[in-house]
Amino acid sequence: MIRWGIGVEGIDMARIVMIGGGVVGLCSSVLLAKDGHEVTVLERDPAPPTDPGEAWTSWERRGVNQFRMLHAFLPGFYNVMSAEAPEITSALAAAGALSLNVIDNIPAEMTGGRRPEDSLYDSLTARRPVAEAAIAGVVARTDGITVRRGEAVRGLLTGAPAADGTPHVIGVVTEGGEELRADVVIDCGGRRSSLPAMLEAIGARPPVEEREDCGFVYYGRHFRSSDGSTPVIFGPLLMQYESMSILTLPADNGTWGVGLIASSKDAALRGLSDVDAWERVLRSYPLAAHWIEGEPIDEGVAIMAKIEDRHRTFVVDGRPVATGVLALADSWACTNPSVGRGISIGARHARALRDLLRDPPDDPTAVAVAWHDATQATVEPWYRTTLSYDSARHAQVTASIEGRPFEPDPAFEMTMALTAAAMKDPEVMRAFFEIVGALTLPEEVLARPGMFERIIELGSVWRDEQLPGLSREELLATIGGGS
Repeated sequence: MIRWGIGVEGIDMARIVMIGGGVVGLCSSVLLAKDGHEVTVLERDPAPPTDPGEAWTSWERRGVNQFRMLHAFLPGFYNVMSAEAPEITSALAAAGALSLNVIDNIPAEMTGGRRPEDSLYDSLTARRPVAEAAIAGVVARTDGITVRRGEAVRGLLTGAPAADGTPHVIGVVTEGGEELRADVVIDCGGRRSSLPAMLEAIGARPPVEEREDCGFVYYGRHFRSSDGSTPVIFGPLLMQYESMSILTLPADNGTWGVGLIASSKDAALRGLSDVDAWERVLRSYPLAAHWIEGEPIDEGVAIMAKIEDRHRTFVVDGRPVATGVLALADSWACTNPSVGRGISIGARHARALRDLLRDPPDDPTAVAVAWHDATQATVEPWYRTTLSYDSARHAQVTASIEGRPFEPDPAFEMTMALTAAAMKDPEVMRAFFEIVGALTLPEEVLARPGMFERIIELGSVWRDEQLPGLSREELLATIGGGS
């Protein structure tokens, strides 16, 4: 039996150890502490500076390889946090996060004019270090949370099994050898989570893992304006071309990021690691060229490669591989970040965890199975649709590199048709933004009366309506210094 105390409003109170103090780990801690749980966060990296504005220049987070790469805080994240922990969104705004609503950046002739319900597309966006430092400040002011920085976890602490043959976790052991007991251990260790290794060390069966290189490499830079403004948005924030994509993301305090995304197998585009080549290429794309008009705030071109799509299942054949420990967000599953859904998916997962622990089963095995089921219901569909999109987009890029026609599967055909139709119809446009903002799943959008037919009618010509930019041959010449 799990014998927790009683927290706020009669909710069972647990002692929780959270492994990992990134964005989702911190937000989860706030949601849990607001319910009266006692949360101890163990984070191996050092604390952020007191002033979030200094985070970009002085905060080292070696445990997060994408810490200074582009990050998107989509409406899906804002939707969850503004409802469940408005102190987090207030702190982001106070730190200078940009308030953004895509509808406001499009002429009223195309949107049909602003509607009251368009607040659904509100977001606050910032560079990752600035956002995480601001959220860390909220955590420091929240009763019931203890954050221990510079504390890595060596392994899991076990007790008497709750079920025959299934290890039961009752806490963790830090690198310094300290034993910390808990009613529940939450692993939010991110893409680099070592949870499978820790489970193996206590004799647990391995989780079922799907893993492969997503196939993309990112060449990113950040800029700052002199007047606190950000570039005008002329096209989609993620612009897809023959063999490359361009990601443009406004951020906090007059800053923004630009990423050129290529196939990791495309040796000809590795020249994008050179600043001059990177700038020549960006200036050659009319809808994105003006995003270079600012002061660079990072050295050279930041490169992120060997990004894995990875998914773990911790309940196998109806039995959990261990009890007392639950995987959260990227520890459970992570994908190529080009569509920027990771933090929004993590926020959904965090809310589902909070909800589960409000009225948990009194048996550890049932808790593990219930968490598996909640994960399947709330975030698994988002993972699968993102993975499907990434796979199809990589196949499209590969076809361009190899100079052969690309024949998309039906799901990607519909995605491209939706993208083309979005700027031709106000209702389709809003449906498109629901999907890209991590608000509504594609199948829910397509199930609306008349939506499927409208998308086909307006978007079936997507092959003939490509964004203005370079051909494959022109791109290679530009990287090489040609005109």
